[in-house]
Amino acid sequence: MPNLEVTMSEPQERAGHLMSGFKNWHDADQRADADRPRARPRRSRRGRAWRFGRWLLLTVLMVSAAGTAASFGYNLATNGPAARPAGLLMASGGGFDTRYLEWGSSGPPVVLVPGAFETADTFSTLGPALAAHHRVFAIDLAGTGYSTPSPPYDASHLAAQVIAFLQVKGLTGANAAVLVGHSSGAAVVGLAALRGPGFARGVVFLDGDATPLGGPGFLGWLLVNPYRTTLLRLALGQDWLIKDLYNSQCGPTCPPLSPAGVETWRLPLQQPGFGSAVAYALQHGIPAMTSAQFSELRATPVPKRVIFGVDDPQMSHADAEATANRIGAPSPVYVPGRHLTMISSPRQVAAAVQAFLT
Repeated sequence: MPNLEVTMSEPQERAGHLMSGFKNWHDADQRADADRPRARPRRSRRGRAWRFGRWLLLTVLMVSAAGTAASFGYNLATNGPAARPAGLLMASGGGFDTRYLEWGSSGPPVVLVPGAFETADTFSTLGPALAAHHRVFAIDLAGTGYSTPSPPYDASHLAAQVIAFLQVKGLTGANAAVLVGHSSGAAVVGLAALRGPGFARGVVFLDGDATPLGGPGFLGWLLVNPYRTTLLRLALGQDWLIKDLYNSQCGPTCPPLSPAGVETWRLPLQQPGFGSAVAYALQHGIPAMTSAQFSELRATPVPKRVIFGVDDPQMSHADAEATANRIGAPSPVYVPGRHLTMISSPRQVAAAVQAFLT
């Protein structure tokens, strides 16, 4: 039988060499994989997120615990009864103990009602300026100053305090007083005048429009003790902060605050009840009147007047005009100053009140 010899073409020879080489490389790679240590499985994103969240929560809890402990410690170290001036005048009646100042001995009475975070001492220059022709009283509203705390600190409740003071001092009926409300105190005197003509001879809105002033209400719920006490004590302990607030609201025509002047502003705000009043204001806003109450005040025969600082940073001239129209008053009277005109321009404010009475 003949011997047959099979021959391959050149391309077939090259393909065979390539296949043989690939097989040798694949076998070597498999042996290397077998010798290589097995890698750890990859962590899932969910697992990493859970571990980070747990770490973050623990960190927040630890910081909160440390902050709470520090707050308690600071409050304990600074605890003690707040100082009170000697010889405070108090009027008790109607469920209120109201601290007041008094000037003058004759003439139609005038009662000065402060705004938020102000006291009777705010009127220490306006009172004597009015006293030449009037009996003048200035009060501390509950929650701020030396009057006994009496929540809630809304306009209606504070108006009831004013009515109680008027009754105790006999300032009703034929002896009814002109009620002057500064800033948010405007809402308080506005509501007091609605209790009847026997309680107000006239109403003056001084640097205030009695409208609501909203804010971040959630802060009132978050600002709880011990943190509220700590923050207030820290803030009230800073002389520069009190001076800056005074200067920004009073302006360059006001006398600078001396160390005694700083204490006059600070001490009333260190009294019991002020922290609760601050929290209430943050939660519900400052004392204000409703649209229905404005309409009722406008319809009352009680005379009204609006007096504003010409450079008040909180109220524009348009706001002053709108306020006068809202309560049924003539055009506003403008006096030099910003928001604390009873300090910057006491003589001009007194003249405007006096003109209102004649």
